Amino acid sequence: MKPLEGINVLEFSTMVTASFAAMMMAEQGAGVIKVEPIELGDPMRFLGSSKGGISALFANCNRGKKSLRMDIKADEGKEIVKELIRDTDVLLCNFRPGVMDGLGLGSETLRSVNPRLIYAAVSGFGTKGPDRDTPAYDPVIQAQSGFAAVQGQGKAAPEFVRNLTCDKVTAYTACQAVTAALFLREKTGEGQHIDLSMMDAGLFFLFPDGFMHRTLLDDDAEHGPPLSESLYDLVETKDGGVTLAAANEAQMVGMLSAIDRLSLMADERFNSPEKLVDNIDEFREILKADFLKFETDDLLTKLKENDVPAAKCLNYEEVLEHPQYAANDSIDVFEHPILGNMRRVKSAPQFGGKRLEPASDCPAHGEHTREVLEQIGRSKEEVAALVDQGVVRFSD
Repeated sequence: MKPLEGINVLEFSTMVTASFAAMMMAEQGAGVIKVEPIELGDPMRFLGSSKGGISALFANCNRGKKSLRMDIKADEGKEIVKELIRDTDVLLCNFRPGVMDGLGLGSETLRSVNPRLIYAAVSGFGTKGPDRDTPAYDPVIQAQSGFAAVQGQGKAAPEFVRNLTCDKVTAYTACQAVTAALFLREKTGEGQHIDLSMMDAGLFFLFPDGFMHRTLLDDDAEHGPPLSESLYDLVETKDGGVTLAAANEAQMVGMLSAIDRLSLMADERFNSPEKLVDNIDEFREILKADFLKFETDDLLTKLKENDVPAAKCLNYEEVLEHPQYAANDSIDVFEHPILGNMRRVKSAPQFGGKRLEPASDCPAHGEHTREVLEQIGRSKEEVAALVDQGVVRFSD
């Protein structure tokens, strides 16, 4: 039995954040209905690599769901939402503040229909303040929560993490908040309203190490360099590169032993942790020539023999072929009815020592419209009338 079996989720979203959060719940057993706009659906369907009208990005964020293609601005569409809410445990949306209220589908309205409902509203910047109504995309949140500053530290300009990091950090945060609210509901019998902003989720994620130099406020606090100065070290070899993290004295001794430069520990510029930190750039410059004497595999062997955390910097194909992922049963290949042969990464947590099998294929736009409507008792004639009225549509 999967952990969230029996939990029903209704998702109103576009793009990554809420979609990825709802997919993680689906992977853990929840039944998820994704309500998509009637014309084009989630715009993520059309971004990047695609086949048959479905993008890989959409597939990677939406497996295990049913797609209901419906106009929620129509009165009948709103009524269908309220019918679905009666048996829904979690509603997840990521529209700007006030949008769902304006549609008559806000938290108070729907939780009056079902007091046990967990209503999770994700926004870019929160429900108050000057940026409340500002459109939010991942690079905007990275810029305003400090990611670009951290990545650009010591460089001429800020830099982004070139990945939808804040979108996905917010998705994980949403999942944790929802499951906490479900646990609270088990104690109280009552639902919950959750507000979550991408900006808050991004800062909370980044803060422990990224803002440690802005945490202690008294004048007598001693401020050391960021962890990235000591933990993140990429060195060149004869045939590539190795990242290593000599984070303590024993690992530093191990690293120098591996390349036969232990004599540097006696050098007055580097013979204490404080001096090493003060002269780290000079220390690394000295070692460049030593690392270049080794081929990557030989250097890794010596570093591991000396218990120094180290790894080859893998390219995309090497990542996918790494034997550790095979040992962990992390990746598989399956055949999607529209997208053909697909690689997918399985959900990370293992329950009872076992990897959860991935949820079903991602849905076509409106693939489950008829099924969902029949699930709430609508007859074939009623469904046909809804199609004629332009309230719902099936997949093309």
